[in-house]
Amino acid sequence: MPQHTFTVNGRKVTVDAADDVRLLWVLRDLLGITGPKYGCGINVCKACTSHINGKAFNPCSVPVSAIKPGDEITTIEGLADPATGELHPMQEAWLEHDVAQCGYCQPGQIMAAIAKVKKARAEGREIGDADFDEIRNICRCGTYSRIREAIKTGAGKM
Repeated sequence: MPQHTFTVNGRKVTVDAADDVRLLWVLRDLLGITGPKYGCGINVCKACTSHINGKAFNPCSVPVSAIKPGDEITTIEGLADPATGELHPMQEAWLEHDVAQCGYCQPGQIMAAIAKVKKARAEGREIGDADFDEIRNICRCGTYSRIREAIKTGAGKM
């Protein structure tokens, strides 16, 4: 069985997995990191959204063989400050705006929002309505208006 080494949430890991195993299953089944949710497995629902080297991606659609030793994967579990346990400002905003109902999509929503805010800032601007429209994470409970408000609040505190 091939070995794959990369960093997850600040910790270097090595896993034994076939090259074609999707990273989502490596995270969930081999590493026990269950924040990224399985929704569709085909990069549509975005429930598994995480970050690779600071950019949003969907591990359900990426084989583990595509992950290089220098790659850094961040999941929802990697957002809180490891020293203090303090939540990321976007996570705090989610709580403040009472976004979650069932909660299934929330890790992916938060990870997509953080990546979108960082991208906008790298472009020298604040996040706006067009950016919200580009976040394609599906929420079955339909809390989209609260999600938008939480993203605005979280962005203001990032």
